[in-house]
Amino acid sequence: MEPDELAKAVVDKMFTYDLFSQWLGIEVIEVKPGYCLLKMEVRDEMLNGFKILHGGVTFSLADSALAFASNSYGRKSVSIEANMSYTGQVEEGDILIATAEVASMSNKIAVFNVTVKNLEDATIALFKGTVYRTEREWFDEKEEEE
Repeated sequence: MEPDELAKAVVDKMFTYDLFSQWLGIEVIEVKPGYCLLKMEVRDEMLNGFKILHGGVTFSLADSALAFASNSYGRKSVSIEANMSYTGQVEEGDILIATAEVASMSNKIAVFNVTVKNLEDATIALFKGTVYRTEREWFDEKEEEE
């Protein structure tokens, strides 16, 4: 399988079982090795007491982008650390775009930067996540047979 095909197949498989990302209304726009672009519309039940987007929702969108981008190489990867800076506020009906890109990668550890923007291209949040890259493959023939 070509790298771009593998990336898409992995994310498709992950998304099928990722009920939380589905509940958030996340749409996968583009994926390739080390990269993922997601889109999400802000709904009223995502707002906090200030009637702006709850920070946990923004974090979750970025975390999903991290998960998809880090697994897009075909190796199962899990988050071990993440942090976010909130740089703008978001209201109901806003559309958010999260872009995850690999910043550094070794055999076991990879770091990704995720930028969350609105449709006006204003940066809403900056996220950095570190993942542990296991040796398990998403499409391991042995696991598929079991």
